[in-house]
Amino acid sequence: MFKFFNKSNKESLDKGLEKSKSNFFSKLGKAVVGKSTVDEEVLDELEEVLITSDVGVETTIKIIERIEERVARDKYLNTQELDRILKEEIAKLLEENNIEDQEDFYLPEDKKPYIILVVGVNGVGKTTTIGKLAGRFKERGKQVVLGAADTFRAAAVDQLKLWGERVGVPVVAHGMNTDPASVAYDAVKQGVDTGADLVIIDTAGRLHTKVNLMNELSKIRRVIQKFRGDAPHEVLLILDGSTGQNAVIQAREFTKATEVNSIAITKLDGTAKGGVVLGISDEFKIPVKYIGVGEKVNDLQIFNKFEFVDSFFSKNR
Repeated sequence: MFKFFNKSNKESLDKGLEKSKSNFFSKLGKAVVGKSTVDEEVLDELEEVLITSDVGVETTIKIIERIEERVARDKYLNTQELDRILKEEIAKLLEENNIEDQEDFYLPEDKKPYIILVVGVNGVGKTTTIGKLAGRFKERGKQVVLGAADTFRAAAVDQLKLWGERVGVPVVAHGMNTDPASVAYDAVKQGVDTGADLVIIDTAGRLHTKVNLMNELSKIRRVIQKFRGDAPHEVLLILDGSTGQNAVIQAREFTKATEVNSIAITKLDGTAKGGVVLGISDEFKIPVKYIGVGEKVNDLQIFNKFEFVDSFFSKNR
């Protein structure tokens, strides 16, 4: 089931998940202290540990049911094996969702430019993630154009320009309080005119409950479809992993309001709430494509469910 892992990425992932992992195993250790076999009491404690580690109630129930089946089958399951069993059952659960992990920073050859519309509330690391994405694709020889269509905050436009300079990609910007759809139009036009491989468009991060934001996204869709009828090819939702279950609530709202088809979860290195990745991956059946486990450009990684579960549920050797 487990694949060979990229050593450099795996080390970065292990380090990024250290707080989540330490928190989880500390709670798990207290749950099984004095117990030699996995019984009903241990399972009750494990359920609480998973929920308080932000795995989410629905996903936790599925995991507990699977371990109950193992206990019924194996009779005397040793508590020392619990971390291995957890790792196996959670990996199987995520695998059964039939969501393929992306192998690398990949773009379909038949969609050029590939157009990504990025959504998410303010403060989740949206602009930073766009800059890192641009850097990762540029490293692979791809020509990237960024569109600064979050025109309601001057800081968002300026921050994206700085990222453009940092990673060496052009940024189309009209400044603050300009029409976001116009920025998106010009960004895609530049991408088409210059033969770019990828256009990434930042959008306003106002509260997802506001109807005008959703209308704005619809308008952006319409103008970029003048260039490509199938655009945007990807609507990427950015979520802040450090907010735990609040990230799940945001995911629910955004997936209701717009056609999200990929997710990036940021700031996992600074939190003990890394379990939220498992809950989001399981609940929404939308690919978690990227995770952020540090400040560097290369700390934005392709999400691999097997690597993640291995890092999260393996005790330090």
